[in-house]
Amino acid sequence: MIRINQLKTPIDESNLRSVIAKKLKIKPDAFEYNILRRSIDSRPKHPLRLIYSVSVDFKNADDEALVLKRRDKDILSYNPVVYQPVYEGVKLLNRPIVIGMGPAGLFAAYILALNGLNPIIFERGEKVEDRSEAVERFFKEGVLDPESNVQFGEGGAGTFSDGKLNTTVKDKYGRQTFILKSFVDFGAPRDILYDNRPHIGTDYLKKVIINLREEIIRLGAEIHYNTRVSSFIVDNGSIKGVKDSKGNEFYSDNVILAIGHSSRDTVRELYKEGVAMEAKPFAVGLRVEHKREFINHTQYNEHDNPKLPTAYYKLTYHASNGRNVFSFCMCPGGFVVNASSEDGQLVVNGMSDYDRMEDNSNAAIVVSVTPDDYPDDSPLSGIDYQVDLEKATYNLCKGKIPTQRYKDFKDNVVSTGFGDIVPVHKGATAFANLRDMLPEYVSSAIIDGIDYWDGKINGFASDDALLSGVESRTSSPVRIVRDENFYGTFKGLYPCGEGAGYAGGIMSAAIDGIKCAEKVMNKEL
Repeated sequence: MIRINQLKTPIDESNLRSVIAKKLKIKPDAFEYNILRRSIDSRPKHPLRLIYSVSVDFKNADDEALVLKRRDKDILSYNPVVYQPVYEGVKLLNRPIVIGMGPAGLFAAYILALNGLNPIIFERGEKVEDRSEAVERFFKEGVLDPESNVQFGEGGAGTFSDGKLNTTVKDKYGRQTFILKSFVDFGAPRDILYDNRPHIGTDYLKKVIINLREEIIRLGAEIHYNTRVSSFIVDNGSIKGVKDSKGNEFYSDNVILAIGHSSRDTVRELYKEGVAMEAKPFAVGLRVEHKREFINHTQYNEHDNPKLPTAYYKLTYHASNGRNVFSFCMCPGGFVVNASSEDGQLVVNGMSDYDRMEDNSNAAIVVSVTPDDYPDDSPLSGIDYQVDLEKATYNLCKGKIPTQRYKDFKDNVVSTGFGDIVPVHKGATAFANLRDMLPEYVSSAIIDGIDYWDGKINGFASDDALLSGVESRTSSPVRIVRDENFYGTFKGLYPCGEGAGYAGGIMSAAIDGIKCAEKVMNKEL
């Protein structure tokens, strides 16, 4: 098998086989191919093109040898690594426990179930079908269920997001490819296997989660919904089980802790029980909205083609006050959503369906904060910093999403109306001065960044661009310490995923979940 890079075709990819055949100088029916990567070349003054990397499997082995002899820099021998999720001879004294059903917990449970270990899974929220109903009620009526919401419930916080699957984690063992193929097997669009910025969208992701859950159950797992783990059973420095919120005890020598970045109560309980933690940096800021068609126009350099997907951007800047400011979790053609999980506090996030065709595109514009900014030296002080911001945001508009035109944010005044851009929000919205709830170093860095990016994307700093806040759940402000065996303070307790400070997004969390499952089984690649 070989790999070909830098194959260029018009935006209509129907001729890809003939392009491959021409590159290889063989007949179009002499091989099979698979798309490995696809991106868009929309540089100005160039024809609009798709750029492919493909693998090619020849029907005649002699053809491969002849092609490789030509020493073309874009043609390489290709031996993909295939992750094997099932191991031989895996045995445990008792059933492993997984706490949380976000991507880390789901994929940890899936690997354990594939190996016949029948995991017991706890999820404080509802299954995704019921959770979706609770979330829609919250958006429409403003009544929050603190146990089942945008943050808590089957699928984790990523369920109500853009469903982005990109990650900077290296995939030398094939875990990432395994995860993507699993998503496709359970109902995700096939293009996530090769798009350079793969995403599922919240509409598809819900279906994928249901199908993955049914397979985990079929393989022997036991799931407890609406059940929070309230404490841990520990003996002589080793985990021996858990107690749930309903008064039941479950015994196990292996507990994977995949609680997500918003389970502050569980983190506080762990801290009381002596689990080692440390404060870590994260980022806070606001969501910015522009017209989807405007972002498309700027990012595609005025190219116009109905086959172009809704455009994406990624921006970074080092502000004059020394802070790093950057775009985060960009949601093309999506919503800004009220993503609150605790009464009297408000946080926003971005969400897109698969087609990304809402009127506005939005992204978080966030500023780096460190433990030096937190109120004290406690490992939990970053959580306190988050909570203070979210309470201040809630109080600005009594639980509605506070929103402001960019010009008014700069001028430090409350907006009195919208301009050309009208908010696309899930949850009630009201005008406020967002600078009243942000530290000044965050506000000034955001202004520096947006004004700088206006030189890169003409119109980004438009007076009518909309800001909403607060974006404060970019990552966990706490890291639960683990050793080389992935043990936390207690032997057999595996802090896992984004909530434990070891991931940042759906893909990296799922990968960490698989790694924790491997450690439980004492298997290491």
